[in-house]
Amino acid sequence: MTAIEFKSVSKSFHWHTGRVLLRHRLANWLRGRGGERFYALKNVSFELEEGESLAVVGPNGAGKSTLLGLVAGLATPDTGAITVNGRIAALLDLGAGFHPDLTGAENIRVNASLIGLSRRQTAELFDQIVEFAGIGDFIGEPLRTYSTGMMMRLAFSVAINVNPEILLIDEVLAVGDQAFQAKCFERIHRFRHAGKTLLCVSHAAGMVQELCDRAIWLDRGELMMSGRTRDVIEAYEGHRTTATA
Repeated sequence: MTAIEFKSVSKSFHWHTGRVLLRHRLANWLRGRGGERFYALKNVSFELEEGESLAVVGPNGAGKSTLLGLVAGLATPDTGAITVNGRIAALLDLGAGFHPDLTGAENIRVNASLIGLSRRQTAELFDQIVEFAGIGDFIGEPLRTYSTGMMMRLAFSVAINVNPEILLIDEVLAVGDQAFQAKCFERIHRFRHAGKTLLCVSHAAGMVQELCDRAIWLDRGELMMSGRTRDVIEAYEGHRTTATA
């Protein structure tokens, strides 16, 4: 069964060219002048089958995070079609979906409800999430008192313990101590062995090759290559070396 499918997907955004008076913005809108746009993704197509793991590689600005945002439903494509089958948990921007004035415990409940868990399901998982995060009594403190590493611990613990069918990861595992990173990788391997689907973005070639069977390479919004992780990483890194030589 296909977990994620992109069919000729394009996504563009307006260039922000500086401060513009409100009346000028309104005039441009009424005249149909939306301003210049840039394409974060251009006619991208790929499939990810249930139980597969796929890495998205490419330079900054290639469209990687935009692709994950589209999968997560945080944005809609300009053209093309996106199909997602399965409940998603996403680790995108660190702290996304968390409120700084709520406690860690309150944020767990809010995030679980956003993913679609009932109060009963959340209550059953609550102790497991807190134990995995390993932040002790800080679970009762406002999130604004957390360090970056503590936020990552809580975010990952919620995402991996709510039993999603699809897990999205965007670089955030680079944050935090090595012991907790190893704990995260061990849990991701268990997630994969359970037949779940993983889609991740990372600049760390070693991590990508350890976690993902396949990879796609994006550059300026375009799909440059799709294939085995090692082959795609070698092609991408070879291109970078040539471009900077």
